[in-house]
Amino acid sequence: MENIDPVELLKRQYLQLVDPEQLALPSKELLRLPDTQAQIFDSMFNESALTYSPPERYKFRVLKRLVRALEEAIEDPEEDEISDDISGCLAKYMAQPLPSASAAAQQKSYVTYTAPIASPEASQITTLEAPSLLASSGTTGFRTWEAALFLGAYLSSESGNHYVAGKRMLELGAGTGFLSILCAKHLGARYVLATDGSSEVITDIKTNLDLNKLEEEGLIRTAVLEWGHTLIGGPVGSRGEGLSCDLVIGADVTYDIKSMPALIATIRDFFELYPNLKVLISATRRNEETIQCFLAACRM
Repeated sequence: MENIDPVELLKRQYLQLVDPEQLALPSKELLRLPDTQAQIFDSMFNESALTYSPPERYKFRVLKRLVRALEEAIEDPEEDEISDDISGCLAKYMAQPLPSASAAAQQKSYVTYTAPIASPEASQITTLEAPSLLASSGTTGFRTWEAALFLGAYLSSESGNHYVAGKRMLELGAGTGFLSILCAKHLGARYVLATDGSSEVITDIKTNLDLNKLEEEGLIRTAVLEWGHTLIGGPVGSRGEGLSCDLVIGADVTYDIKSMPALIATIRDFFELYPNLKVLISATRRNEETIQCFLAACRM
């Protein structure tokens, strides 16, 4: 497992918009050190250091949690103190109006994920998404769900990367495009087609491709794909060419029993087109009945 500096870990969680109460703060011994506080401020709250900064309300919540932890870490008030930069930054946000919690939940924010792969530099993926929004306009594709993060971690591992490296692949229900971008940008996929049933979601994926400097029609492409519709000639190709498909992935695509027949029909269509295909589906166990329904449908 990668040995990550405590401040670097905190920064990664901060950029991923992890709930402030769940952040892994450095130990009290480290927090009270002036150098640690300076490192935290410079890497997280110095605006010039970040290309894609978290939303203002989130920053304010993190600063409150951080200052509370710093106050608890102080042992000798005459020797230990809270950085002027950090306390001043908190005071700035306390003095200005911030969006309400409900308004903030509807807003799209930059979320930066760090791929769990060995690399001289952090392998990052940035998406513009609504991380607190469950669903909108009939789709759940405006945020990156936990199942996508777990599947991404598996595909990044030594045991999972062979499914992706050098392979042509397609993602069902791509949502923010996190997995497709991860595979194209960091995991060595030969070709990636990110699909979703919502044209609005596909537009957002294209925005996220631009954020990650991935040119569509090259290594990665997007397409609207409605489950249950007949596939003609195979969708995985560049500029209309019908090419082979080695892998189909999907994360959190089994949450709705009503859509399951169409999902299974689409997967079966892929197997008919590409007999040697591998399919990897990741799901959060919210409802055991839904999981069992999906597994039963796969066996039919």
